[in-house]
Amino acid sequence: MPKHFRYRSLEDLQKDITRLRLQDEIRISEDLSPLWNPVSFGNRTIGNSLAIHPMEGCDGHLDGSPDELVYRRWERFGAGGAKLIWGEATAVQEDARANTRQLWIHDDNVSGFENLVQRTRTAHKKSIGKDDDLIVGLQLTHSGRYSYRKPLIAYHDPAVDPATLIDKKRKIPVPPDYPILSDSDLKRVEDALVHAAVLAWKAGFDFVDLKQCHRYLLSELLGAKMREGEYGGSLENRTRLVRNVIGRIREATDDQLLLASRMNVYDGIPYKTDPDTNEGIPREPYPIPYRSGFGVDEQFPLKEDLAEPLTVIGLLREAGLQMINVTMGSPYYNPHVGRPAEKAPIDAYETPEHPLYGVARHFRCTAAIQQAYPDLNIVGTGYSWLQQYLINAGAANIRDGRVTIVGSGRGALAYPDFVKDVNDTGEMIRKKVCITVSYCVALMRGKHNELGQFASGCVPRDKMYAEIYKDMLKTAPDK
Repeated sequence: MPKHFRYRSLEDLQKDITRLRLQDEIRISEDLSPLWNPVSFGNRTIGNSLAIHPMEGCDGHLDGSPDELVYRRWERFGAGGAKLIWGEATAVQEDARANTRQLWIHDDNVSGFENLVQRTRTAHKKSIGKDDDLIVGLQLTHSGRYSYRKPLIAYHDPAVDPATLIDKKRKIPVPPDYPILSDSDLKRVEDALVHAAVLAWKAGFDFVDLKQCHRYLLSELLGAKMREGEYGGSLENRTRLVRNVIGRIREATDDQLLLASRMNVYDGIPYKTDPDTNEGIPREPYPIPYRSGFGVDEQFPLKEDLAEPLTVIGLLREAGLQMINVTMGSPYYNPHVGRPAEKAPIDAYETPEHPLYGVARHFRCTAAIQQAYPDLNIVGTGYSWLQQYLINAGAANIRDGRVTIVGSGRGALAYPDFVKDVNDTGEMIRKKVCITVSYCVALMRGKHNELGQFASGCVPRDKMYAEIYKDMLKTAPDK
């Protein structure tokens, strides 16, 4: 595959943006002052406009509580200078975990999460000098069809079911008669989300994120046009669960817990690997009209249609949500959509498009959301592939009213103190940036140890994870 990121200057990057005719969607600013804008969030203030995205390390204890690698990662984020730390995916039920080591908050381990908040804040205060303008949240998730024990699906999706495996070793997909979650099951999910949110509030988190992205359960429900019952069909039904949960959390916490959601605004369609080129191609045939996804143009599903996402965001704002983190795609069947990368994950295809097109898709959709709701805090995604220039794109987007806060996910795993460096020196250090070669994802896919999951982190930039990666390769049953 050709090397796409070859830029040695902003001018080099701008030339490629212009060559690809993306200058209206990807904008660059040398003035970084917008990054330091404070942001109001409920009755709190976020001290700057930079965030750490919810980056999972697959490194909790088997009972769902944080272990030392979790504390280390969060402390590094805390000390790094970003004023919004959007904590990682934390399951609300054991069977809703995406892997054996995913965090899971429950009555018996709340003290571990309380310690996590305290250690993060202590690291921030020691590094930055104060933490009264630091906001720390926790992402609450139900993994749905990607739950590690077995797929827990909301409906049969003719496009996604063939890409959902009930037996990964033998590559057996979900069959047509596979059971779906009942309305009663989803009511229990509501209960679990509310209970977990109350526990997070008691542990000291400033906000919770009701995760509606990447085709996990709440995301899948947004596109459940083909489901019957209380939670499917109409847009009112498809948003019933999340709206119910918002209302119940507000009541249970006396409206003191701030509420947010990381939300897919474009699901895209499943891709597969072209055996001749190793690049991604759409998994065909897919039905037209395409009714399987959220935010997807039914007549041309390779293109987004933001009509429903815009309506849903309006409904969530009315219900009491105060921040939306815009994202898209699924890491399981179209990873290039959600996270433009230089090198494909170990189990995926090479990118079918120049990564700048993926960055532009993120920026275009986020700008449309922000401009439709200028009073709502919108957090933008898709920056990491830009490496040290992500701050220049972020500053331009904030300046132009196309986003409120700029977040970094994979980039922050590699370079957790990037905000502090930018504040101190006016730039990101090139030798510290994420180079988007997907080793972190390779570690996520490693399951062959006694815990059923290898811990994930940045192999090129963090020696600790380089050693874990070597161990994963050395012990792999299929070298």
